[in-house]
Amino acid sequence: MLPESDPRPRAESSAPRTGRNWGAWSVLGEAAAAAVVAAVVAVVGLKAFSVVHWPAFDSSNQTRALTTVGQVCCLVALGVSIALTRLRTPSRRQRWAAKLLSWAGLSGFVTVTLGMPLAATKLYLGGISVDQEFRTEYLTRLTDSPALHDMTYSGLPAYYPAGWFWIGGRLAALLGVPGWEIFKPYAITVIAVAAVAALVLWSKLVRPDLAVPAALATTAVVLAYAAPEPYGAPVALLLVPALILAWGGLHRPGASGRWGWGAVAGTGLFLGGAACFYTLYFAIAAATVALMGAVAAGLAWRAHGSWRAALPVARRLAATAAVAGALSMVVWTPYLLALPSHPTAGSGTAFHYLPESGSTLAMPMFRLSLLGGLCLIGTLWLLLRAHASRRAQALGLGVAAVYIWSLASMSFTVLGTTLLSFRLEPILAALLSAAGVFGFVEGAGAIWSGINRPPGFRTAALALGAAGAVAFCQALPHIMAGPITTAYTDTDGDGVRADQRPPSAVSHYHEIDRDIAAQLPGLLRRDVVVLTGDTTFLAYYPYAGFQAATSHYANPMAEYKARDAAIQEWAGRKSPAELLAALDSCRWTAPAVFLFRESGDDYTLRLAEDVYPNDPNVKRYTVAFPKKLFADPAFHADRVGPFTVITRHQGE
Repeated sequence: MLPESDPRPRAESSAPRTGRNWGAWSVLGEAAAAAVVAAVVAVVGLKAFSVVHWPAFDSSNQTRALTTVGQVCCLVALGVSIALTRLRTPSRRQRWAAKLLSWAGLSGFVTVTLGMPLAATKLYLGGISVDQEFRTEYLTRLTDSPALHDMTYSGLPAYYPAGWFWIGGRLAALLGVPGWEIFKPYAITVIAVAAVAALVLWSKLVRPDLAVPAALATTAVVLAYAAPEPYGAPVALLLVPALILAWGGLHRPGASGRWGWGAVAGTGLFLGGAACFYTLYFAIAAATVALMGAVAAGLAWRAHGSWRAALPVARRLAATAAVAGALSMVVWTPYLLALPSHPTAGSGTAFHYLPESGSTLAMPMFRLSLLGGLCLIGTLWLLLRAHASRRAQALGLGVAAVYIWSLASMSFTVLGTTLLSFRLEPILAALLSAAGVFGFVEGAGAIWSGINRPPGFRTAALALGAAGAVAFCQALPHIMAGPITTAYTDTDGDGVRADQRPPSAVSHYHEIDRDIAAQLPGLLRRDVVVLTGDTTFLAYYPYAGFQAATSHYANPMAEYKARDAAIQEWAGRKSPAELLAALDSCRWTAPAVFLFRESGDDYTLRLAEDVYPNDPNVKRYTVAFPKKLFADPAFHADRVGPFTVITRHQGE
């Protein structure tokens, strides 16, 4: 709420908050301290959850009840931190107590919201299914080796940004934990750290009593709709305050020529980090900053009547791009260096997906829900305050960029592709929810002033806001119920289903791994290429794959369609000699292991075909290899559960 002494919205300066606490080194130091607190809270919390044998989330409401209790405790801690910042003359100790409470409260909120519902499983949201399969595969590969290898293919550089996966892989290797097993605790911890880092940035841009609810609102929204993508969620959390920072670096009418460079550097660092983590969120953030630059340049030109007035904006935009580009090269250099020597045409279909939500403009402000109401307040605030509020201008430009991107994505369907605009809905909701917090606070203050400041009004408004926060937060496990349930029904790398039901064929993977090691002694897993339709095997063990699960996850340099054609050609060979000759002449590293299912006189594997613009966008089909093709001493076959493992001996 607003200070008692001034119920009106405070006038905003033409820049982010300044003062001794806004120095770059101070911000970085505070962010580092906050990250340490968040990591400790997350690790201790997850460890505490793991020492009790909990029932599965989909068969009991116990963990849901305990999640609610934990959330309320964290919200109380955040409320106390706000109260401390609103003291008339808080001491240094009280200010630090407020910071520590806010960091611990927000990171605890993330930990309990994600960790408690998943306490009885080793898998993260989404288990090992669909997209989570390739994410686990990537983490497993980078646990095995720090080199920026492609997640599936041998001899190719990484295409998907490796930042999140590389850090997690190195942590797993340090702790001696399999990549699939560290996925859950690592994902939750990183999101908790990103949430408090965003809170630190918020606190430098707005008053602390506004920073905490804004950070909480965006964190809750990101948990609800972006947490299954744990490498994108940290970018989403930081993106909203980063846009306010960016606007402060690009547009400051009336300021001296030395303004804005700290904000420029901070924006560049954020964009570069985003490029190392998640390409799509980096792209929308970069597009928004570019839009800000164009608007700022236009305003400067109009204000001074000369195009030269836009040059300072152009210089700052160029500096932002330079910083972002330099940082992004940490993960993108190997791929860019390999581009001239590898064909990519027609092989990348990552953008070939158009669900129903991608065919319409998202309008969260008109949904009949708590989030819809908050977004509606935010929309009204953006429109009413756009002329005077720098926060409203920055967030409004972010909203505009999302809608422009969405329209462009729908238009690109004419060209046979999309821009995956449906994945930007969490960003839009986060932008509008942050605006909703500001709108609620300013609106409550205006109403209080307009009705002669009744003494109980502010308490009622505070209670209403707190009740709304509790109501939305306790609904988060319900919103995430699908991915949580999948984490219990999928079979983990130990061959166990967390809901205590019979495991799937994944339970045989450990025996398959031992069989391959016995047949190909002395070879590291990363040096063995496996051809299989059961690609979850590659998510649990760091073998190289001959073919990815679908073309949408495949490296554009891998020539997915050509590999599919080669597999079908091998299946059509007439004799073992012909098959061996085809394998020897393969222009890629040929498989040394074939992991098949069995059907009569054939060995089978399931492949995928891109059928965009259909929804679903993938068509599965079966390729059958006659068993007679492997009736040669060069091949060794073993039956493992429902699988047949065929290894080709070295030198054969």
